[in-house]
Amino acid sequence: MRACFSLLLLSLLHLSFAKTDPEEKYPQDYFRSPLPQQTLLLAGTFGELRPNHFHAGIDIKATVGTPILAAAEGYLAKIEISGNGYGKALYIAHPNGYTTLYAHMDRFTPEVDAFVKKVQYESKQFEQEIELKPNQFIVEKGDQIGRVGLTGATLGPHLHFEIHDTESEDPINPLLFGFNVHDNRAPILQELKVYHLNQQHQAVQEKTFSLIKSNGIYGFKGDTVSISTTEVGFAVKGYDPMDNVHNQNGIYVLSVFQDDSLVYRFRMETFPEEDTRYLNAHLDYSEQINRNGYFYRCYVLPYNKLPIYLHKPNNGVVHLREGQTSEIKILAEDYHGNTSTTRFFVKRDSLEIRNLETGNPEIDYQYIIPHYEESIIQDRDLELFFPVGVFYEDLHLKYEAMESETTPYSLVYQINDRNVPVHDYFNIGIRPKNLPDHLKNKAFIAYRARTNCGSEWRADMLHASVRYLGDYRIMVDTIAPSISPVTFKSYMRGYKRMIFKIGDNFDTASNMPGLQYEATVDGQWILLEYDAKSRTIAHTFDGTIKIGKHLLEITVREVMGNEKVYKRYFTL
Repeated sequence: MRACFSLLLLSLLHLSFAKTDPEEKYPQDYFRSPLPQQTLLLAGTFGELRPNHFHAGIDIKATVGTPILAAAEGYLAKIEISGNGYGKALYIAHPNGYTTLYAHMDRFTPEVDAFVKKVQYESKQFEQEIELKPNQFIVEKGDQIGRVGLTGATLGPHLHFEIHDTESEDPINPLLFGFNVHDNRAPILQELKVYHLNQQHQAVQEKTFSLIKSNGIYGFKGDTVSISTTEVGFAVKGYDPMDNVHNQNGIYVLSVFQDDSLVYRFRMETFPEEDTRYLNAHLDYSEQINRNGYFYRCYVLPYNKLPIYLHKPNNGVVHLREGQTSEIKILAEDYHGNTSTTRFFVKRDSLEIRNLETGNPEIDYQYIIPHYEESIIQDRDLELFFPVGVFYEDLHLKYEAMESETTPYSLVYQINDRNVPVHDYFNIGIRPKNLPDHLKNKAFIAYRARTNCGSEWRADMLHASVRYLGDYRIMVDTIAPSISPVTFKSYMRGYKRMIFKIGDNFDTASNMPGLQYEATVDGQWILLEYDAKSRTIAHTFDGTIKIGKHLLEITVREVMGNEKVYKRYFTL
């Protein structure tokens, strides 16, 4: 009887919070489907958890070449071309104050393609971000603007579609605008994590439970967790299935109740695009990088600035008195109102265990780095500077300096480990050892011995801005990049494209320039399109190169100045 009453009360509470529907803010009949079919099959939902960012739109299943249609009248506001990210993308500004984005396109309309190619040849640059005037390319609702493709960071053909507030540029969940998606399947809950928290809401112990559905409710064997602290937090791993697709899409609303009182709720309606990296505070970061497991954290870390939380007294942390037992319900909801619930009990032990309440996490550390102020650590051969907001909570920092036979130019510094998320860049400086003067311009700070993070000399120390904890050292790079033909022969007549694979012996950090490349035929610049997935550059024969014998010259250069030149004659 108590369980039935609790579920009824839970439903009433849910309805009371849902009565101010976010759909009321947004026009329901203004935008049409951006594809010919009106019913959309989604391979990804808004706000889905991705590495280091939230998914800012919806991924609509489609085959390569499917026509892409303007969702409403407006004008092309921006064109983006990149070998990574969104690939080929268009932005359409609409008179109702919204902007739509269409990404991973195979091609635009012939008129827009010709315009883009002209800009590329004039600037001698493949990657573009072109701001357009309102009268350059006008579109009507339903006009074809291009075709579905595979460009940029995508492993399968689909249309990535976003809707932004034009003024703020914040992305908004497209489903709130009334698109037709069939979904009669409730979210699936897989695992639960329980965190014993100290008075600063830091996890001092944690335990994971596999969830099993029984009688419509997800639970685990025993259904009660003994807690050794006054404060406790939760995280849940799960996803949203939809009709006619196999994708594990993101959860729209997640709520936590303690004894039928709401203590935490988020809803994926919108978020500031510049805040997308706060995802690393919203999820359990260690689970994501170690197990590729996406756990929705059900409490808010101190420096999590996301505005998606509708209810978070005590930041979602559940408080327990000594000897108290509380019933916990976590309710997962998709956009179409399908819900799933896990229900269990937490019991506060009467015994104090290792002073967990006031103690620090069970790690060995040398410094406490507060998340709310700058911190500087200076050793003889190492400097660290942490600005405000680098971490989501106070960091218990430990570093070790180690010798390495494979690293002759500095000690290796193990700074904590990569299980701790870093929101913003911090500075690291390392003093070299046995570094010859003639190699100083080839030296850089390396992360995990494979990623170039930068090289700025300040007096006799090498510095870089970095965004991860872990293994840092000084390394030297004197090796040129590589160029190898994929589709290229001395006789190319009958071929549509020539393709080359390029690479380097080190990766570069995201705030560093990647490989730079250019190509000429008989001394004249030609367009090469870069695809980061395959690390290839390709030229499509479009009449720019005439019939006959030609000299091709490709130069690939990396951030340390090492370059490779590839020269060959070919006949077209």
